[in-house]
Amino acid sequence: MPPPADIVKVAIEWPGANAQLIEMDQKRPLTSIIREVCDGWSLSGSEQFALRYADGSQLYITEQSRNEIKNGTILRLAISPGRAARQLLERIQSHGIDTRLEALKELAKLSADPTFATEFINMEGIGTLARLVDSGTHFGEMLAFTLTAFLELMDHGIVSWDLISLSFIKQIAGYVNQPMVDVSILQRSLAILESMVLNSHSLYHRVAQEITVGQLIGHLSNQEIQTYAIALINALFLKAPEDRRQEVYANPLEQHLTEMASTLAQKHLRSIILNHVIRGNRPIKAEMAHQLYVLQVLTFNLLEERMMTKMDPNDQTQRDVIFELRRIAFDGENDPTGTEKRKGLYAKDYKMLGFTNHVNPALDFTQTPPGMLALDNMLYLAKVHQDTYIRIVLENSSREDKHECPFGRCAIDLTRILCEILQVGELPNEGCNDYHPMFFTHDRAWEEFFCVCIQLLNKTWKEMRATSEDFNKVMQVVREQITRALAMKPSSLEQLKNKLRGLSYSEILRLRQSERMSQDDFQSPPIIELRERIQPEILELIKQQRLNRLCEGSCFRKVGNRRRQEKFWFCRLSLNHKVLHYGDLDESPQGEVPFEMLSDKIPVSDIKSVLTGKDCPHMKEKSALKQNKEVLELAFSVLYDPDETLNFVAPNKYEYCIWTDGLCALLGREMSSDLTRSDLDTLISMEMKLRLLDLENITIPEAPPPVPKEPSSYNFTYNYS
Repeated sequence: MPPPADIVKVAIEWPGANAQLIEMDQKRPLTSIIREVCDGWSLSGSEQFALRYADGSQLYITEQSRNEIKNGTILRLAISPGRAARQLLERIQSHGIDTRLEALKELAKLSADPTFATEFINMEGIGTLARLVDSGTHFGEMLAFTLTAFLELMDHGIVSWDLISLSFIKQIAGYVNQPMVDVSILQRSLAILESMVLNSHSLYHRVAQEITVGQLIGHLSNQEIQTYAIALINALFLKAPEDRRQEVYANPLEQHLTEMASTLAQKHLRSIILNHVIRGNRPIKAEMAHQLYVLQVLTFNLLEERMMTKMDPNDQTQRDVIFELRRIAFDGENDPTGTEKRKGLYAKDYKMLGFTNHVNPALDFTQTPPGMLALDNMLYLAKVHQDTYIRIVLENSSREDKHECPFGRCAIDLTRILCEILQVGELPNEGCNDYHPMFFTHDRAWEEFFCVCIQLLNKTWKEMRATSEDFNKVMQVVREQITRALAMKPSSLEQLKNKLRGLSYSEILRLRQSERMSQDDFQSPPIIELRERIQPEILELIKQQRLNRLCEGSCFRKVGNRRRQEKFWFCRLSLNHKVLHYGDLDESPQGEVPFEMLSDKIPVSDIKSVLTGKDCPHMKEKSALKQNKEVLELAFSVLYDPDETLNFVAPNKYEYCIWTDGLCALLGREMSSDLTRSDLDTLISMEMKLRLLDLENITIPEAPPPVPKEPSSYNFTYNYS
């Protein structure tokens, strides 16, 4: 007979004694259980003791967290968090260096525990650590442990960052600015400054006054701290006032990080990131990939102001830019004849340039997006790639009217499409690592990207033999070409050009037809009947593939309120499909993780349901900001007896579909993800084509055979991977 749901069997350790094996009644008060355990070892003063996990994070167990204890868990009797905090607070202020070092080392480890952190903070522990840093007497390991403990304690959100003193900020910034500082101290100092900026508006201004771009660039060549340096750059950039981001300064390497626009475009910063980070001799980890993605997003967001600015048709300066486009294209000189005649000639030129409003083309730039950003792109093409610009304009102006590609209209709509593809103006998504290396290879990557795409558009227009009526169709094809090329992650603009050459209009048609084959199967009754017969077999294959992937397991990242370090956990299904094993990892695994390393488990029979998206408990705790949208789409939870949950955030959409489908298959429920629908359509279409091909090769005899009463069975095997 299975034990009651409120009873868990655990082992409890104590140094120098045999472990106690007990049945813990979850309905009994924790203090009563601890008293019983202390009596078993003849320990007095049970109120001075507590229980902790013996493995993994070794957190203290509280009345709130005790329900997470599973059968077979190993616990440890330890001194209570209040007593531990009091002892450590005394030891870190002792005169003995060795005693202080050991105490700080233990404090750095314990500070991650929220129960201990609350006790230590209530004893003014953070103020004590801040004074130790301010004193300037701690160096090396001792300082590193002090900063680690400080950061862990502050990260719990119990104390406001606004309480941090200016002298402490200056001391931390000083470690970043010093030429010779231990890597561990630099990492923690940069992480503390990042947390200050992200969590306090007032501290942002103070940090920005202490740190310059040039100082942080110097740290980007060090692979051990470059992630922390880029994270601080991103944090300062993200929190900078809008008006300060757009300012341009003469010497960007000496400016403070409140003035970011010109700095991010500077060759030195970009080339350091390209050569020492993207093209470095160490693979880019998930955290660095995220920081590069954030930097890319924030850089493109500098375009938002121009994208949302309408052109003033009465502004002569802006009108002069359009006139410059006309002059470069047609080499026009001032006409000494009457104004009305010049207006007539200009209108003809503006029509040849492809503007919708021939008389006053400024009206073409009054729609936002793309606003004035489109005009900026056109002027860059005309000035920097003048031959290309002139060729495109003159080539189309010499065509028949019905086949000419309107450069102006195309450039404006293309700019809008590029803004949508690269999500200009959107905040970075937490957990997204989708950066494009090619945007770090050129000082004017956005403008160059536009120049490549406008040439693609002109080429596609010709391949489609398009007319003005086909404008929207051409733009749809161009969007698809660009999206497919970006998905291949070209490492340079030159590689992008090569990818786009391979995505001609005929290739897009071929790809569309191939993909549509899975959706547009023949609709005759025999084919529909065949599809219905095949579908259960294919679904079973997909189900087995999903379960096999769950048996292999996946690594998930713990997403907290800061991104200074990576924490992982792994989950996999037992080979007999009866137990989910999971546990924490120190780093992302390189290969299969054995079951022995996963300390926790959930019987599949205890799983009640699978929750997704906003229904997940860990998503209800998050704010509904833009940056959490993608996390919301990747979140799912396993609800199991007795009303507990195991919460996931998948690394990508594919893993999300694999796990949610696999868990549904385990519970005997329908697999309903987009991936399953796509796989089902693809595999059914492939099998149907094979069977229909076999039918086509059958030689029909002169006399047809009698029709069998029962249709013959369809047998096939398909190796789905």
